[in-house]
Amino acid sequence: MQQTLEPLITSAWLEAWDKGDLDALDSLVAVGYTRTSKATGATVDITGLKAEIAAVREAFPDLRTTIDNVVEGNGTVAVFWTSTGTHAHEYLGVPATGLTVHTRGSNILVLKDGKITKETVTWDGSELLAALGIRPLRGIATPDVGDSSDFPELDADLMKAFNRQFITGVTVVTTKEGETPKGLAANSYCSVSIEPPLVLICVQKTSSTYPALFSSSHLGINILGTAQHETVRVFASKAADKFADLDWHEGPKGSPLLNGSAASLEAEIQERFQAKTHTVFICRVRHAEIDDSAPMVYKAGHFYDGGNLAEL
Repeated sequence: MQQTLEPLITSAWLEAWDKGDLDALDSLVAVGYTRTSKATGATVDITGLKAEIAAVREAFPDLRTTIDNVVEGNGTVAVFWTSTGTHAHEYLGVPATGLTVHTRGSNILVLKDGKITKETVTWDGSELLAALGIRPLRGIATPDVGDSSDFPELDADLMKAFNRQFITGVTVVTTKEGETPKGLAANSYCSVSIEPPLVLICVQKTSSTYPALFSSSHLGINILGTAQHETVRVFASKAADKFADLDWHEGPKGSPLLNGSAASLEAEIQERFQAKTHTVFICRVRHAEIDDSAPMVYKAGHFYDGGNLAEL
């Protein structure tokens, strides 16, 4: 069997993944074929597999795959492979990074009458994201099987009411797209640790700044002061050039830092976690500036003077 099936598997595999001839797989699979990801438990049929291949090829148009080994067992075949490609288009909500990635995996094929009836893979789309430095948050981007039935969905209004009870500062997160400064207002900032100096921000994927921010190596975080109320409005708007009437300077790695902020820092992006509609950025602080001005405070849709807080 190995003498006849191995070249068929290799040929069809490369035709589909490297050249986009998805119908080449039809000669290999039996009626009722299923493919299951060992990582997520998700199962698709041949139509789902073709859709997955098409999505990967669109995002990585120069994809090239090497079949490292094909090993026959008792009614099974194990395929070991390596793929290389350049991330040229959006994939699973991640903007193009231009990075070249290398990923590898293995597939276990269950055979009947020389056709593949079942396939178990050690790889899924999250492996490509991991190669780009992006990780899905388990139970959010890749839900655990069965978890959704354990708890009812939380009412959105209840979650909003909870958040209105939390008081935060106001930040503007900045980066550059080429030589063009970009930025957005955000209150989802927090310090992760002092040693090492790590911070966290969470950014919605629909933000116009998101693609530039995602592909950057560094970003700026500006804690706004009480005199920067108009700055908040600018960065919360859809203005084409939010920096047109602002004074700012560059951090050591070029991140825009806003003059007059209560504090500013520049940080190196070290990890990106996918969380459905948002991406969580974990960053290591490389530069910081502190001013004497009082910070702006935000609660339940309103802004307050952080210098006039009543001590308990």
